[in-house]
Amino acid sequence: MSFVRFRVYIDTQEELEAFVARAHESSVLAIDTEFLREKTYYAKLCLIQMATDDEVVIVDPFAVRDMKVLAPLLTNEDVVKLFHAGTQDLEILYHEVGVLPKPIFDTQIAASLLGHVLQIGYANLVHAECGVTLKKVDSFTDWSRRPLSDSQIEYAADDVIYLPRMYQSMTKQLKQKRRLGWLSDDFAELSNPANYEQDSRERFRRLKRGGSLNRQQLSAAREVAAWREDTAKKRNLPRKWVLTDEQIVEACKRGSRTIDDLFMVRGMREKLSTRDARVVVGLICQGLDLPEDQWPDLPRGGRNEPNVDVEVDLMMAIARIRARENDVALQALASHSDLERMARGHTEGVEVLRGWRRNLVGKELKDLLAGKLTLSIGKNGVEITKKN
Repeated sequence: MSFVRFRVYIDTQEELEAFVARAHESSVLAIDTEFLREKTYYAKLCLIQMATDDEVVIVDPFAVRDMKVLAPLLTNEDVVKLFHAGTQDLEILYHEVGVLPKPIFDTQIAASLLGHVLQIGYANLVHAECGVTLKKVDSFTDWSRRPLSDSQIEYAADDVIYLPRMYQSMTKQLKQKRRLGWLSDDFAELSNPANYEQDSRERFRRLKRGGSLNRQQLSAAREVAAWREDTAKKRNLPRKWVLTDEQIVEACKRGSRTIDDLFMVRGMREKLSTRDARVVVGLICQGLDLPEDQWPDLPRGGRNEPNVDVEVDLMMAIARIRARENDVALQALASHSDLERMARGHTEGVEVLRGWRRNLVGKELKDLLAGKLTLSIGKNGVEITKKN
């Protein structure tokens, strides 16, 4: 890797556009963001750090007029975009710039195929791959305050400066193991807009304690959760500031058809204006009064699903063996939720049945569930035998 020269801080549109022009000639573009989200629905972008083959820039989005000039660079197929655990960064870029970067290489995902633990932190991976110990003094700082200190700028730069070096090292190792192609689907999925576009009508499926509702109550919860999502977006507030999951579930479980009924739920009176309360009551009534054939199905894995603990334990034993043999993080190979869904007969959206995971263990797990394999304890531990 060539010597990296610093253009420490970009706070004008002209400087940003000049960097974009230069970066089109780079083989890579490492990206990280600093943001705040405690008081808003959408993350407040406070800083973008980027590194090319030979320079690092810190971009101040408060000072730059138009971040959308990054769009052609982010979609340049000749420049590989480097992230570490990039999902939140990608969501922010999609919202701020209007495009999703591609092609992508995520060092955290790649690390799981090189013997590192699942979801390894950036600092730990930098230490493992580059032998550098990063400072953590500004890991919990207010990035919205200006001016930034020298230590903040150094910390921000560190978040991208090592990504090109790790990319070179990790791609070399993956090629040696003949695993680089394994990651294509995982990386392509990161650039799928569907992952960052929330369907308000589906938000009810993620309510805490939503599994305690019957289908009619869940119908009401669908209406209220969708209203909360749309309201949170419109007002740019955290959804829990509009209503908490627990308040939605309790109000729908009670079948609150009047404002008085609604305000019996703890904290509702303080959260909702009379106007909003009237809307919520109307939505609860609307959901409860829908015909039964329009009620949503109970979430998968709900109370009516069979217990599959034994099946999952046996599947996990096989997955653990294959993960150890191939030096792959176990949860990257086969998550517990994937195994549960397989054991209950579900196949849609089960990652262990796709791509490299299917080849390493997915087909074998299907054979186990079909009664074509047996597990036994031998002198070397668990042994897997295929039935004749």
